Amino acid sequence: MAAATAAAAVAAGVAPVRARYLTSKDRFHAYLKARGASGNEEAGPEDEEEESVGNDQTEPPAKRARLDESVKEGESQEDAEEAGREEKEPAERKRARGQNKSRPCMKPNHYEKSRLCPSVTQGCAEKCYFGSRCRFLHDIDEYMAVKPADLGQNCVLFETFGKCIYGVTCRFAQAHLGDGYQNLINTDLAKQWEGKSLVRNNLSKDLQHQLRKKKFSFEKADEYLRHLAKLHGNGGKGNKASGNSMEGQEVPNCTAPEEGPGDAPEHPGLPEEGEEPKPAVLETPCPMDALERSPIKTTGPVTDEDTIKLRLCEKKKLEIQGKLYLAPLTTCGNLPFRRICKRFGADVTCGEMAVCTNLLQGQSSEWALLKRHHTEDVFGVQLEGAFPDTMTKCAELLNQTIEVDFVDINVGCPIDLVYKKGGGCALMTRSNKFEQIVRGMNSVLDVPLTVKIRTGVQEKINVAHKIIPKIREWGASMVTLHGRSREQRYTKVADWDYIAECAKIACPMPLFGNGDILSYEDANRAMQMGVSGIMIARGALIKPWIFTEIKEQRHWDISSSERFDILKDFTNYGLEHWGSDTQGVEKTRKFLLEWLSFLCRYIPVGLLEHLPQKINERPPYYMGRDYLETLMASQNVDDWIKISELLLGPVPANFTFLPKHKANSYR
Repeated sequence: MAAATAAAAVAAGVAPVRARYLTSKDRFHAYLKARGASGNEEAGPEDEEEESVGNDQTEPPAKRARLDESVKEGESQEDAEEAGREEKEPAERKRARGQNKSRPCMKPNHYEKSRLCPSVTQGCAEKCYFGSRCRFLHDIDEYMAVKPADLGQNCVLFETFGKCIYGVTCRFAQAHLGDGYQNLINTDLAKQWEGKSLVRNNLSKDLQHQLRKKKFSFEKADEYLRHLAKLHGNGGKGNKASGNSMEGQEVPNCTAPEEGPGDAPEHPGLPEEGEEPKPAVLETPCPMDALERSPIKTTGPVTDEDTIKLRLCEKKKLEIQGKLYLAPLTTCGNLPFRRICKRFGADVTCGEMAVCTNLLQGQSSEWALLKRHHTEDVFGVQLEGAFPDTMTKCAELLNQTIEVDFVDINVGCPIDLVYKKGGGCALMTRSNKFEQIVRGMNSVLDVPLTVKIRTGVQEKINVAHKIIPKIREWGASMVTLHGRSREQRYTKVADWDYIAECAKIACPMPLFGNGDILSYEDANRAMQMGVSGIMIARGALIKPWIFTEIKEQRHWDISSSERFDILKDFTNYGLEHWGSDTQGVEKTRKFLLEWLSFLCRYIPVGLLEHLPQKINERPPYYMGRDYLETLMASQNVDDWIKISELLLGPVPANFTFLPKHKANSYR
């Protein structure tokens, strides 16, 4: 029996865990259920199959889900509707296995029906922002009567900054509430933080108003777009050669010799649909007029730095060769997670992918993706868009309003929602638009512009080696290459031989490689391929201490208690970032659960038959060296929720969670 179990462990695609730790699915969950009940935890669900609703993920159903979808497409609409009425529960169970859309979402009023008015929390109840229309409570006694119980005796905000701005709404309020619900302040500690900006790149109300009313001035972007319109007028409508004629033009940059002043050359191309042709004659506005119309208020005398445009070779250089680059990670790459990675040795960080059109509209949720913690010394933002007008304007907007060290263009996003609109990977097949976007953004930015791409769109047709020289010619400062195509997603190993080939072609422009790095051996092999540096994505989600392992060249057999302390730090960072009131607590819980969907794939070093763990090897069912280590290995969402309750208290009534990522890398 033991021999058969050991043989199963070394099966293709399964991580090699030592035989004495291996177990079956039933024994694994029975152990967690028994220990949870004996540890004064809530008893497990009476009917596990019904309660989990598909959350018990033996392995992510990559092929099976696609096959089911294809079968459904072959059915008639009447059959599908009838099946939906008769088998509603099985359909929901099938959808519940991690999805990017149509997920159940708990809104604030689901877990907090009676909320205190913000004006009361901030001590200015007489100046309620909503006036007579206000639907929030104004009576503190009434609010305290229905407020959920506190989650702990220590408030991280009060202990760190000497003051909790959430007052009575804080879920740890007993740490800083005095008589009459008075919010206490540690004056000495508060003075230490007075005037210090811990998080930068916030969206001000004034800027948001300008964007919503379309009053923000895009002078440089408009100038560039006039260039495109002018040359379109000369080339005529439908002239395909107009977009390709740019390839023969030289653009001054830091890797090519200068051929003239740093003014941007004319870039041919087609205007966007519905856009009226721009005047054929390009007139550069007077610098003083530009300063007067600028939305950014300036003080002091006007200097050459204010009026003379930087040449591309005079821009700040992005000197990150050999450094460890934390990839921009949608959903999980939030500010608290980046703080964790910085603490473990990440050198370069980048915000989550932000959609340029949402930024131009002043959406607060999108601008939140640009926030930068003061510990992020080398920080960039990543933009996604499909057209040169919006991308160029967005680049100019960020250039004037936030502090970043570089701006990255996402040309690697594989999801349909982005691809079908012409963004992400689709730009690799739209070379004219791609060129116009890179040149346009580069012309309005004072910081380096980088590009992240994949090997191509189709699985067996690599095109990155053809595109990289053009990207260098268009003026980008660096390229990051993910060693997979769009069709491959994460189902095949990254092609590092092809990345090495592209690194030679990109020279002297730096090229960072990305894909399948989960150990310091993987990082060493990657650096031997001739890349300028490595970008780490899923490896950092599975074990954020990978940066320490790479720098110290060792395998870290980290204990379950140390891993739990990392989760504690994340929750503290989350409460500091999203708030310690009920909304902040539940938002922190949501992002913690998203991260746990990756953390559960880590296999402790001491349990492996041989090192290192490979990123595409599926963890088998195994018993950890203690209960917590076993709990952290579970791929059951209910167990992730249990971990969150150890950190953030019990979940609200009717709480539901489904992971965003299907994690279909296991085959």
